[in-house]
Amino acid sequence: MNAIEARGVDVYFGSGAELTRAVNDVSFEVAQGESFGLVGESGSGKSTILRVIAGLVPGWTGEITVAGESLQDEKRSRAFHKKVQMVFQDPYASLHPRQTVDRVLSEAMELQGITDINRRITRLLNDVGLGAGFRFRYPHQLSGGQRQRVAIARALAPEPEILLLDEPTSALDVSVQAEILNLLADLRSELGLTYVMVSHDLGVVGHLCGRAAVMKDGEFVEVLGIDAMRRLDVTQPYTRHLLESSIRSIR
Repeated sequence: MNAIEARGVDVYFGSGAELTRAVNDVSFEVAQGESFGLVGESGSGKSTILRVIAGLVPGWTGEITVAGESLQDEKRSRAFHKKVQMVFQDPYASLHPRQTVDRVLSEAMELQGITDINRRITRLLNDVGLGAGFRFRYPHQLSGGQRQRVAIARALAPEPEILLLDEPTSALDVSVQAEILNLLADLRSELGLTYVMVSHDLGVVGHLCGRAAVMKDGEFVEVLGIDAMRRLDVTQPYTRHLLESSIRSIR
């Protein structure tokens, strides 16, 4: 069974003479429990696809079904937001600077009508490798990696089925990136989560995903398994160029 199905998705920005198509006729499926990557250079349209799924981008056409819900516009049901959560690129910008970790997590659960918040906050902090000692700290008191762990805990608060990961490690030091990727891999295994992850870094995608779509100018160039990427078993020159420029990072 598929967690996500997209058919013929087009995304437009602007209007009239300034109308631009940012995503062109994209179709893909993500099975339940799979980790699927979207890779490509800046401006290729990969983050736009995540934002369409999350309901953050109007002006798209096509068909998308996520967690059994057919998406028609930027509006999403309350049930959708319980099943689908997003982790953003910059963990400092995505956390309210004047809210403690406790408040960030409490608010995420209150919005979903979740009770027993006190016990669940303790569990969430343990799940992301922080512990109760971080509960009443503010974002400025945390390192970049710790902030991203809080952002992941917030995304997990409503017990979702799907996480949309938009460059989740690109704002972090290289030494911290592996820790966050290992955490995400462990959480997917333990909780049976489905991931769609955007990254320009093929090493990151190779660490976490089993398949990836290579994007260029808003289109899918090809979709292939990570093992095929490592072997350079590709059909399109652009994919080969992208891989050869960063092959060391996925081996």
